[in-house]
Amino acid sequence: MPRLGGRRGLRWWPRALAYLLSSPPVMLTVAVPLGVLGLPWLMLLTEVGRSSFARIVLLGLVGLLLVAGFGPLIARPVAAVERWRLRLADPRPVPSPRSGPARPPWLDPVAWREFAYAILLVTVLPALYLLASMSVLLALLWIAAPLLAEEQPVSLGFGEVSSAAGALPYTVAGILLLPVTAYLLLILADGHVALAGALLGGDSRDQLVEIARSRSRLADAFEAERRRIERDLHDGAQQRLIGLTLQLGLARHDLPPESPAGQAVAAAHEQAKQLMGELRDLIQGIRPQILTDRGLPAALRELADRSPIGVRVDATVPERLPAQVETTAYFVAAEALANVAKHAEASQAAVEATVRNGQLTLVVTDDGVGGADPVVGSGLTGLADRVGAIGGTTFLSSPPGGPTVLKAEMPCG
Repeated sequence: MPRLGGRRGLRWWPRALAYLLSSPPVMLTVAVPLGVLGLPWLMLLTEVGRSSFARIVLLGLVGLLLVAGFGPLIARPVAAVERWRLRLADPRPVPSPRSGPARPPWLDPVAWREFAYAILLVTVLPALYLLASMSVLLALLWIAAPLLAEEQPVSLGFGEVSSAAGALPYTVAGILLLPVTAYLLLILADGHVALAGALLGGDSRDQLVEIARSRSRLADAFEAERRRIERDLHDGAQQRLIGLTLQLGLARHDLPPESPAGQAVAAAHEQAKQLMGELRDLIQGIRPQILTDRGLPAALRELADRSPIGVRVDATVPERLPAQVETTAYFVAAEALANVAKHAEASQAAVEATVRNGQLTLVVTDDGVGGADPVVGSGLTGLADRVGAIGGTTFLSSPPGGPTVLKAEMPCG
């Protein structure tokens, strides 16, 4: 779970440096309790060859029991501190991967991952930090070599110089080495952050599954709310508007057409009929009735009939699809055909819908001028977002001169 990888630059230097400088105190602090746990094994190293086999086995078992019994307990606060410290490198929080009922540390795999990180924090990582620090100090020593060699001979790691002139090659090498060591420090920070994120953060697969479930729940909630609005408009506002239109029509027939009252009622009647048409179009835009009654192929053919250009429809959908998928596919086709009519200067278009291996593939093509760019307008981006909300993907090919091909793939499960 790398958090700095791929984003190296000047703006990341302060964060990386803060993370690196804060690491040694944590390492020293953690080394104390872990060193206490490892005392039997340290004694074991000194007893090898001098003590009996039984004593060696006893020390090994005592060390194992101490590590297994107290290691996960010690690692838990260490992990909490390290998750907080990761925000020095990246402000995004790293939540604990623990979920569900609490388990004893010895039965919790997360606790053992945290303990493994604590072990690395006091063994491998200090060695790497020491090597990086030595490379920085060596580069600074070489740069300052002419000043140091003025008074007395000085050792520079790979030789000894006794004059400022003799130290100049080392100065040049130190200047060249300094940016290399800086880059190595940044790599060290990246590696440490990646290691901490991998061992202390949640499983990326679990996070992806939870994101997919959350996205599906949101899409279901939006779909249910859209259907509720459609139902309320159809059963409530539309029916009342129909009644109002009928009453205005009856009143219009009872009044003289040339009278002021008759003209006012006639105007109101016409406006009510226009409003009823607009409301019908609005309800149709939320979810077309033909899509609900007859499914996606029939709805796509109705779209083609309403299009100002010729549209060929080839829909191979053997059975009804989930409502979300049908609605998404319909509006993708509707928006794509509307864009073709407005911008493509096309004479004909085609809509193909097929279902294979549990996946709906919708392809809209036209013979227009091409050049469609999702960066320029928000319509194509909105289509991709709508498809992505149900776990699908969108592809666009629109070279200058055409043809334009929009392809959306949506899982049906």
